[in-house]
Amino acid sequence: MTEPTSTVHLRINGADHTVEVTDRLLLCDLLRRDLHLTGTHIGCEVGQCGACTVLLDGHPARSCLVLAVAASGSAVTTVEGISPADGSLSHLQESFRARHALQCGFCTPGLLIAVAHLLDHCPTPDRDQVREVLTGHLCRCTGYQPVIDATVSAARLPQPSVRTESARSTPP
Repeated sequence: MTEPTSTVHLRINGADHTVEVTDRLLLCDLLRRDLHLTGTHIGCEVGQCGACTVLLDGHPARSCLVLAVAASGSAVTTVEGISPADGSLSHLQESFRARHALQCGFCTPGLLIAVAHLLDHCPTPDRDQVREVLTGHLCRCTGYQPVIDATVSAARLPQPSVRTESARSTPP
């Protein structure tokens, strides 16, 4: 017996994608397996660790909890999408590097997406606001202090740290 499929239309990191997926395929699996956007990491697979966090229509979402068909028509920003178009590091990513907020790197994509969203909506957060945003993101290497330091430091930079999309895309 074949599984039911659907056509999914997504705007991912500014590019339109139309793919045929099984109806039970998770967004994280579509991103990693089918679209080769492997920056989105899969950790716990139950939405608790935050490693798979992406922006879905401009809001943080655990991609391991979202069916690809449910995201159809949406704009998705992955960690690959927060870098400048020339492939260099964003100010936020550079700040993470400079302040040793990376360590093993497994949780880093989800952390970057979460704090990028914060900086887009609160350009000069205090340390408590950053801590609040990090709630629900598990990181066993950095102890969170370097992540908080990197975020506060990036907030002091004169230009926006990321480019994210929040408008729902129109299917082709």
